[in-house]
Amino acid sequence: MGLKGGVGYPSDVTDEEWAFVLPYLLLCREDSPQRKHDLRAVFNAVRYVAKTGGQWRYLPNDMPPWHVVYQQMQRWLKWGCFEMLVEDVRSLLREWGGRKGQPTAVVIDSRTLQSTPESGARAGYDGAKRRKGSKVHIAVDTLGHLLALTVTPADQGDREQVAALAEKVQQVTGDNVELAYVDQGYTGPNAAEAAQQHGLKLEVVKHPMAKRGFVLLPRRWVVERSFAWAARFRRLARDYERLDTTLKGLHLLAFVVLMLRNLANTLT
Repeated sequence: MGLKGGVGYPSDVTDEEWAFVLPYLLLCREDSPQRKHDLRAVFNAVRYVAKTGGQWRYLPNDMPPWHVVYQQMQRWLKWGCFEMLVEDVRSLLREWGGRKGQPTAVVIDSRTLQSTPESGARAGYDGAKRRKGSKVHIAVDTLGHLLALTVTPADQGDREQVAALAEKVQQVTGDNVELAYVDQGYTGPNAAEAAQQHGLKLEVVKHPMAKRGFVLLPRRWVVERSFAWAARFRRLARDYERLDTTLKGLHLLAFVVLMLRNLANTLT
């Protein structure tokens, strides 16, 4: 999918992508009298911030005003627009890849984002990573596509988020998931019991006892690749957001962009 329709920035949505996402973003009619700015231009501006890492107030002059873009993004987040996009695009990718629409196994992990002055009030200290900031906990299918995501202060352990992730995973898949691959940070009876309450069995993928250099862990590499995909969006390199809901929403948007690109490649 190339850039079409007079698209001016590499981060801009293409004509094909826009035709797909527009129904999810229409919270009111396109010709509503209160709409003063083109909705596609607003969506492009949100993608621009996520991709480049620029500040809201420093949006280019040929984009809608920053406060319009930010407020519209908050409306999309409030109504779960990006979450619905993630769910539907993921199902399409799986079906086009010859798999069932809903997975039976997931991979769970977290990463810690360094805090900034904007996010510092809610930041926690991650002793393992020796970093103050926020933790992003995700569950992906075995292809690396996002299923569930939570954001917490970095001082909250991975085991504590198992229940929330498991509950969300079963909600979006219709209780279809049976197995979750995790690392050694999720060991212990509490995490296993929390997962079991939602019908999931945790399988810990352990490091080899004697390893030399880089070791590709079975299943575990999938979620690491997903984090690497998200890291290409510079706004997600650190926690720049005052609200944890905004940080979560930008991660959802990043996966929407990535999966739409994969879907386009699948269909061509």
